[in-house]
Amino acid sequence: MANPRAFSGIQPTADSLHLGNYIGALKQWVDLQNTYQTIYSVVDLHAMTVAPKAEDLARRVRVTAAQLIAVGVDPARSVLFVQSQVPEHAALTWLLNCVAGFGETSRMTQFKDKSAKLNESNVTVGLFDYPVLQAADILLYDAAAVPVGEDQRQHLELSRTLANRLNSRFGEGTAVVPKAHILAANAKIMDLADPTAKMSKSSGHLSGLIELLDEPKTITKRIKSAVTDSGTEVTWEPDTKPGVANLLRIYSALAGRPVVDLVVDYQGKMYGHLKVDLAELVVETLRPIRQQALDYLDDPVGLDKILDDGAQRASQIAQVVYARMAERFGARRR
Repeated sequence: MANPRAFSGIQPTADSLHLGNYIGALKQWVDLQNTYQTIYSVVDLHAMTVAPKAEDLARRVRVTAAQLIAVGVDPARSVLFVQSQVPEHAALTWLLNCVAGFGETSRMTQFKDKSAKLNESNVTVGLFDYPVLQAADILLYDAAAVPVGEDQRQHLELSRTLANRLNSRFGEGTAVVPKAHILAANAKIMDLADPTAKMSKSSGHLSGLIELLDEPKTITKRIKSAVTDSGTEVTWEPDTKPGVANLLRIYSALAGRPVVDLVVDYQGKMYGHLKVDLAELVVETLRPIRQQALDYLDDPVGLDKILDDGAQRASQIAQVVYARMAERFGARRR
């Protein structure tokens, strides 16, 4: 029996992914290849909700894809593709719009947060409809599992709600109801300059961010400058020492060692010792990832072929699933 499918996507909204992406999601994407038929997408349609320049979006799609391959997403084992190359994503979104409630989508926390930061004239229908497109992304591949963080659980619940609604309206088997594969809670990496905030491009703290394409000297400087806490003893106290806890969390994730063991190792040592060792670990972890990503970017023809092949494989699945759903809505087939 074939393994069940898992689907996830990542937005190409920056010129480099960062350490929080890698530890919080991508390392686990790679591991899922062992137990699922994995389908991963660079979701450029989602990125369009923030109105990027066309040339920036095209570049970032390639940069994101190159890094996904470099961290271990294997195009031979996973379907890796660009969302806009499979038109069924947009087509299924319209069908789901016709069963999704306005109240359901308007309650989405991320929409409220993002729209609150914009002028009313800049709040687009695309931004509002983002969760329905995300549901289409998932349901289009009959995905049984979706690796998500806690901050995306609400969107996945909408996908589950819509899948159940389709099955209730049109009969069981219309849609696969996906389940959340919640990413490890201890994999949430915080900003180095503000350890109470999640590491993110939108934080505004470049000094708090480690990008996968950063040069080693930049990585070392930012880790050595990371905000710590009062005192000097390396202990695991996330509530009172969030800065040190964040450094230990990064170390634990990359070294594959429990935090408690690391605390024992640094007993009697100061924060500086931890920072020096962590900087070396991060540099050596990211060095081959950075180099492989740059190699792919130096061969855009080869990279595009990988993505085109992935889009063709994704389309073979998407066309079948979309046809099944569209037929039940009463859409005429060619």
